Amino acid sequence: MAAIRGKDTKPELVVRKGLHARGLRFRLHDRRLPGSPDLIFPSRKLALFVNGCFWHAHEGCRYFKFPKTAADKWLSKLEGNRERDGLNHAELEAGGWRVVVVWECALRTKDSGRISTFLDELAADIRA
Repeated sequence: MAAIRGKDTKPELVVRKGLHARGLRFRLHDRRLPGSPDLIFPSRKLALFVNGCFWHAHEGCRYFKFPKTAADKWLSKLEGNRERDGLNHAELEAGGWRVVVVWECALRTKDSGRISTFLDELAADIRA
């Protein structure tokens, strides 16, 4: 698992490129904040996380399949990730930050128009 990247993943780069092209400026991976959000918008007090569907056990997602081998190990790992996410989000919200989570499955399509629409809606939500 040491080879799994936590920064600069493909979904994160798609979001960063899209938001930057829409005129939004942000900071990356601020370690002073709980959970080290992927992008932060300090002037809007908004923290954005780009979550992989597998590593964050996205419920109801067609891209999340629970592993059949070493099931107890994976169960504790994925539940731990979800618990940590919840604690980090609660701590950020208690500090006055808005938290937005973008799931990998929202970006996994070959339809660039659909991704563009999603990023337009995300940018509008960030500006609100």
